Amino acid sequence: MHPHKASPEEIEALVQARHGDPFALLGPHKVKGGVVLRAFLPWAAAVEVRLHHHSFPLERLHQDGFFEVFLKDADLPLHYELIAHHRGGSTTVDDPYRYGPVLGDVDDFLFCEGTHQALYNRLGAHPIEHEGTHGVHFAVWAPNAQRVSVVGHFNAWDGRQHPMRKRLGSGLWEIFLPGLKPGSVYKYEIRDSHGTVSPLKADPVGRAAELRPSTASIVAGQPQIAWQDDAHLAHRAQANARRLPMSIYEVHLGSWRRAEDGGFLTYDQIADRLIPYAVDLGFTHLQFMPVTEHPLDLSWGYQPIGLFAATARFGDADGFARLVNRAHQAGLAVFLDWVPAHFPTDAHGLAKFDGTALYEHQDPRQGFHPDWNTAIYNFGRKEVSGFLMASALYWLDVFHIDGLRVDAVASMLYLDYSRKSGEWVPNRHGGNTNEEAVGFLRHVNGTAYVRHAGIQMIAEESTAWPGVTAPPDAGGLGFGFKWNMGWMNDTLAYLGQDPVHRRWHHDKLTFGLLYGFSENFILPISHDEVVHGKGSMLGRIPGDDWQKFATLRAYYAFMWAHPGKKLLFMGQEFGQRHEWDSEGELHWQALASPMHKGLQDCVRDLNHLYRATPALHARDCEAEGFRWIVADDRDQSVIAWMRLGAAGDSPVVMVANFTPVPRPLYRIGLPATGPWEEILNTDSSIYGGSNTGNQGGVTAVPIASHGLPASAQIFVPPLATIYLRPAVK
Repeated sequence: MHPHKASPEEIEALVQARHGDPFALLGPHKVKGGVVLRAFLPWAAAVEVRLHHHSFPLERLHQDGFFEVFLKDADLPLHYELIAHHRGGSTTVDDPYRYGPVLGDVDDFLFCEGTHQALYNRLGAHPIEHEGTHGVHFAVWAPNAQRVSVVGHFNAWDGRQHPMRKRLGSGLWEIFLPGLKPGSVYKYEIRDSHGTVSPLKADPVGRAAELRPSTASIVAGQPQIAWQDDAHLAHRAQANARRLPMSIYEVHLGSWRRAEDGGFLTYDQIADRLIPYAVDLGFTHLQFMPVTEHPLDLSWGYQPIGLFAATARFGDADGFARLVNRAHQAGLAVFLDWVPAHFPTDAHGLAKFDGTALYEHQDPRQGFHPDWNTAIYNFGRKEVSGFLMASALYWLDVFHIDGLRVDAVASMLYLDYSRKSGEWVPNRHGGNTNEEAVGFLRHVNGTAYVRHAGIQMIAEESTAWPGVTAPPDAGGLGFGFKWNMGWMNDTLAYLGQDPVHRRWHHDKLTFGLLYGFSENFILPISHDEVVHGKGSMLGRIPGDDWQKFATLRAYYAFMWAHPGKKLLFMGQEFGQRHEWDSEGELHWQALASPMHKGLQDCVRDLNHLYRATPALHARDCEAEGFRWIVADDRDQSVIAWMRLGAAGDSPVVMVANFTPVPRPLYRIGLPATGPWEEILNTDSSIYGGSNTGNQGGVTAVPIASHGLPASAQIFVPPLATIYLRPAVK
């Protein structure tokens, strides 16, 4: 017996998967007179070590497969192979416990500081070459665990076989498994501080996952595609998004279209169909509802488990990268929904990850969301805020995403969001502001804009929080744009009124312009407006079919002329009659109807006109780009304004009539005399309208009206919007 034999207590702890420092026991260790080598191979009947063309048997010290040998006069580093003999023959094993750590002190420091911007390249599972050997490096944060093991098919899901090395101070655990390849399925087995083994956990920083209902992570490298979007990225970097057209087509990838058998299309099949469709309709941006991995289809991705994994529903990460690449090549920018506000409590996810409230607050008044029955991130914990920031950067860095729409920002900003008195914890000043979330949002926005010029961070923020799109150094949150939820709620409520009653609700059309330039706004008609019993856009409008379609065309033209960028959810461009069903596909058969096709044609023309006309987009976020003409004609439900671009850009005048009564000889003020062309009329027969209007144009005469030096008598069609522009001389 050599004097360095492992103690029975240590062996028993390892065999029972209770040992917290397996690298101190397993693998080669320099001792007096040589090297002691230990291995745990529970499936082996006998083990020998091959060293310099010689083999030495290991002694079995425990019946469950703990082996040891003393190699006299040997020294480190020791290059060896283990030969495991078993019932089926022999297997050569490259011992993971002979390899040093991959992470370093800088990783520990930056991770604990919450500033590790390459975190997605260090945590998770990564195929790498380490110390001359190809394999996979695993790293995970579980500071309060007694023991963490990586498990998978490669070790029969046996948590005793590959316990990881704990990095003191940071709470990170890591191990390099030589010879393991991409595609390997894995999870983490965690023994918490009380000695309880938790349900197996998916990798928080995993780059791929199994298709639901399976929940394991999959080893995957970075996407290996030949990016061909240099021109797009170069243009984005120098562009001023506030001054450019932004017409966003919001898409749920699982229900835009389905395969013939009812299943999901792949990312490539989606690209084949969606990109030419969006380009034809003139949209400038695609916005995908969350593509991060999630266990429940019906959550639409807003209950994510894998913030670094493109969902397996449509293929792998390479497929998603190709979709983005092809969109960029076609001139379409791509926004992603990103969900840092909350996370589901599924057993394989982040909740109680190491047996403690690690990612979430311990106190349910701060860590549990009553609206969604989900956990809330602990934004004040630097490791958590760094984890979330790394997720945002991952999509921007690796997939060339043009911006992130941040979900449920209001729920992050207010400690009393959806909570009654006594159900929330005030901040240090006694107020209801979540100062930690504010700091996190400012940090992630600032970091994203510094790393990627021209990207956009977009807030879904439903309150009057000041300065959402103001820079942090001016007291703002640092977003580029904010969804205008107030405008959306007001105008959709107006649409729901019978035309005879709209005069009493006229302020719902005008109120939004009292604050319309206080933020950089996007006008959103999103998926939230056509679900949960709200019906479709057509369905919320009273009247017969003709009135419904006419009103919707008029509303879209009103929206496209309104200050603010545009967003339309899929299906609303052709007037889907039914509420959105995420388990099916859009009702494309409706396009066989002239009325639906006419609405789609109207949206196409609005987009192309909006993009080609600086007055309609260049000053969307500036009061100088807007002038009221008619704001107070509530009795006739008529509204008119003028949009202005830079000096030399032709102005555009919009006039909308939201009653089915035509308004002939309606005088409006204009800035100049002479001919004005009617560049859009939603009552045109090409859209399914009654074809009334101004026969292509009007002539302005030197009669002052509405504070302008000229005016014209125009015909305002019923339930219609028209655009006028000075005729080209």
